[in-house]
Amino acid sequence: MQLAGIRGLRAAAGFVMLALVAPGGALRGQATSYLDFDGLTRELRSLVDGSNLATMRSLGTSREGREIWLVEIRNPSGTPVDTRPGLLIVGNLEGDHLVGSALALETIRYLIDQNGGEANLDEQVVYVVPRLNPDGAEAMFAAVHHARRGNARPYDDDNDGRIDEDPPEDLNGDGFITVMRVPDPSGDYIIHPDDARLMKRADAGEGESGAYTLYREGRDSDGDGFLNEDGAGGVDLNRNFQHAYPYYERDAGPHMVSESEARALMDFVVAQRNIGAILTFGHSDNLVTAPNASGGLAGPKILDLPAFADASNADVFDKGVFRTQGRGFGGGGFGGGGGGQPRLRGAQPGRDNDPNSGRRPATTVNRQDVQYFEAVSEAYGEITGITRVGINREAEGAFFQYGYFQFGVPSFSTQGWGLPEPESDEQGAGEGRGGRGGGGADGTDAAVLAALEGAGIDAFVDWTPFDHPDLGDVEIGGFRMPAVMNPPGAELPELGRAHGEFAARLTSMLPRVRIADTEVTDHGGGVFTVSVEIENTGYFPTSLQHGVVSRSVQPTMVQIQVPPEALLTGDAKSSTVQQLEGSGARARFAWVIRGRQGASVEIRVRSQKGGTETATVTLR
Repeated sequence: MQLAGIRGLRAAAGFVMLALVAPGGALRGQATSYLDFDGLTRELRSLVDGSNLATMRSLGTSREGREIWLVEIRNPSGTPVDTRPGLLIVGNLEGDHLVGSALALETIRYLIDQNGGEANLDEQVVYVVPRLNPDGAEAMFAAVHHARRGNARPYDDDNDGRIDEDPPEDLNGDGFITVMRVPDPSGDYIIHPDDARLMKRADAGEGESGAYTLYREGRDSDGDGFLNEDGAGGVDLNRNFQHAYPYYERDAGPHMVSESEARALMDFVVAQRNIGAILTFGHSDNLVTAPNASGGLAGPKILDLPAFADASNADVFDKGVFRTQGRGFGGGGFGGGGGGQPRLRGAQPGRDNDPNSGRRPATTVNRQDVQYFEAVSEAYGEITGITRVGINREAEGAFFQYGYFQFGVPSFSTQGWGLPEPESDEQGAGEGRGGRGGGGADGTDAAVLAALEGAGIDAFVDWTPFDHPDLGDVEIGGFRMPAVMNPPGAELPELGRAHGEFAARLTSMLPRVRIADTEVTDHGGGVFTVSVEIENTGYFPTSLQHGVVSRSVQPTMVQIQVPPEALLTGDAKSSTVQQLEGSGARARFAWVIRGRQGASVEIRVRSQKGGTETATVTLR
């Protein structure tokens, strides 16, 4: 993140960057803190009740009965709201991504205070779902902080007939679930030579021999030989939608849109076909880094420490398979580390069907659409100053993927903040320490840790010895994951305003179809030629190319309101243009009709994503 406010921020020891409001506690001001469900609801109601530009309603309820709020922002006068080009914003799909709901809330505030800013609320509408996963978010306000992405669906992760019986535990009592590193000659990992806080996989080719196994902090509560493999937090909603859905993955749900929260959102989207663009706040990014020239997204960047710990339970998650050659915890003794067979994830080319039989689902942005993603990415960087992200999760079953590949509209995802920039060249030079070992080939762990520490954010628990009841002498430490996922509360006002401005800019880019010119030519004898030119004054076309390919966006329709028998020749009574480019592109239609001198004839244009307009001409 390059916003000036983060520079020089010095957090006190402990987890102060998430200025969390305890459930039922007094609000300490939304501008500098994250809000629990009750606090968020009160703030939304206050904003909506104080303005005639916004309304609020519930799309449905979560598994634990919390409302999924939708705020609609528009000027109620003017064209019918359901026909206006609309932007949909969704936040907090992953439970631990509280910054998503904070930015959505501040976007609402900005649009109301600025009367839409660049957006024209007389002719456009913005729909905001600040917190799609209220149950997962509420878990972030518990006494022990655990980066839980899923909702509240109970789930038998380890397929042993028991549910949520072996969760992570805060053994050292510091209020965070971190990582345990266990000395183990059969382990896969060693302490990083450049930073003793970090770990790397031992490379036998360089003469390195593994000395540690990593686990999530906790015990083998159910006595099955695996540590912390069945905790709470069932389905990650941002892996539950219907594109690139990760079949049979335990956190993706039993099937697409299986969750009440995802269903509530989908019911709204399917009914609201005027939505012309989508913006989500989540763990995957296609906004800071736009799709490349071939339409591919930026590669994933993940933290190794938690990934290494999760790998110790990889065997138990093979569906119905428990390895018989295991050596102890995790099916691999203290070595653990995922020796199971790769899990199939639904129909795959070369396994279940012929990859040459029929057209495969698109997985990259259509090359003709890339220019629009690049332009929006440029606008995002210009307004927010965010130029690089700390982590980036590979998108599978994400809502923004559905938005583009299935719904057919420009669809964007951002974490809403980025790595702080170094304050000096000296700090920048040290940022990449750890090289190939900190977090994979690009050193994600080292880069993230250096950047956060450089900004004064206390995001790491130093390793301390602990006498584990099952494993003996271990060390507990690692990333404070909530701090990695969410910026300091003090940064929310500036981040929120920037994202409100960006949302207004994105809304202003929606297609807007108008009747630019009409003409009537009298040929005598009651015969007239009526012509019309329609224009798209927005930036986006009325349909992206992928919207055309997938047939998910209706063509723009132009109609002349005369009886069919009055048409003599020319265009059809109801004519269409599949794709009208933006930035002033025009299309012309003409009809030769029989009519009465002085009669009025109405012409209508309807664009599913670009609005409607009518014009009346007089036959003379």
